[in-house]
Amino acid sequence: MTATGKVVVDNSVVMAWCFKDVGGPYAEGVLDALADYEAVVPAIWPLEVANVLTAGERRQRLTAADSTHFLDLLGKLPITVVGETPERVFGAILSLARETGLSSYDASYLDLAMREGLPLATLDEKLARAAKEKGVILFQVRKVQ
Repeated sequence: MTATGKVVVDNSVVMAWCFKDVGGPYAEGVLDALADYEAVVPAIWPLEVANVLTAGERRQRLTAADSTHFLDLLGKLPITVVGETPERVFGAILSLARETGLSSYDASYLDLAMREGLPLATLDEKLARAAKEKGVILFQVRKVQ
């Protein structure tokens, strides 16, 4: 598989692949697009995934085996984690969070999209609004024929 493009994928989309009752066609369309695109995520992403999975286990929405299976599936997808220096987190990302009213976690996705000039895939309305305000293109999925 050779990626034809890159897209920043917010954890709201990724976790919708695990919890099918929250994602809908958009999340499935982003997943399908990874046949042609590489997903790019900030360094916070693995911790966010682990946090949502453990919370899901505690709420009995999934088992530890379900989490392991999901992580195996994620490992097969073209997802690149981009690291950050503490200086960048405490500087540009913190400033962006303050300016937009986003959490620092969400601001890290927006910052990555802005810095790399990539579209952003998200189910988070506040993040989508901030992206539009900052001139970041929201990733569009192909319509199912």
